[in-house]
Amino acid sequence: MAPRRTRATERDRSRRALSQNFLADPAAVARIVRAARPDPAGLLLEVGAGRGSLTRPLAARCGRLVAYEVDPLAAAELTVACADLPTVSPRRADFLAVPPPPEPFAVVGNIPWSLTAAVVRWCLAADRLTSATLLTQLEYARKRTGHGGRWSRLTVLTWPEYAWRLAGTVPRTAFRPVPRVDAGILRLERRPEPLLPPGALPAYRRLVEAGFGGVGGSLAASLCRHLPRGRVYSALRAVRLAPDAPVGEVWPEQWLTLFRLLR
Repeated sequence: MAPRRTRATERDRSRRALSQNFLADPAAVARIVRAARPDPAGLLLEVGAGRGSLTRPLAARCGRLVAYEVDPLAAAELTVACADLPTVSPRRADFLAVPPPPEPFAVVGNIPWSLTAAVVRWCLAADRLTSATLLTQLEYARKRTGHGGRWSRLTVLTWPEYAWRLAGTVPRTAFRPVPRVDAGILRLERRPEPLLPPGALPAYRRLVEAGFGGVGGSLAASLCRHLPRGRVYSALRAVRLAPDAPVGEVWPEQWLTLFRLLR
């Protein structure tokens, strides 16, 4: 007799379509709230609020909270869970389609992992963002924060204005349903003052784009396409980088020094 197939429910289909993995471990929730360090008088946006497991503890620590959830089933549960919280505004809406607030604000969220890059781009483009604390795949968080000795283009490009940090890890068993990999708490924080004058930032970004241009796998080979070879090699010696150093192994601080030397 053939095994009977179980029919997927609307919730099952929604979870798969939206990459939903809900937090089910109170210790993990507390870890994320501590990493977020909400402003007691500030505005906080929660992306991917789900049923509200993060919403309630976040609301107890911030001035106002707008919680976004696009899934209608989860959004309905979120509204019920937040009914007694006057400082919380549940919104059934796509966070990525919402314009950033005109006032300073922070972002926190157990985000759909398939939308990680889009959420990060939204945060970086928001002029009044102060910080973002995002639960992502652990490998993504490690890649953006230099773990393993390698730095990504996006991190280096934004380093003068933003600090990137891996603020902790969350095991896969803390979620329901259980995903295939562990999660990382990615902390993105706007610096009070950029590490370079605002007028120098476009030139810095052009240098980084040139360095990541990809010629022969080394930073020197890429930069020599745009700058005199002697200047490039002199600057590399000053920051103690070998001519064949792979671009991904160059620290953000070394990039800043290279920019000042080559400018």
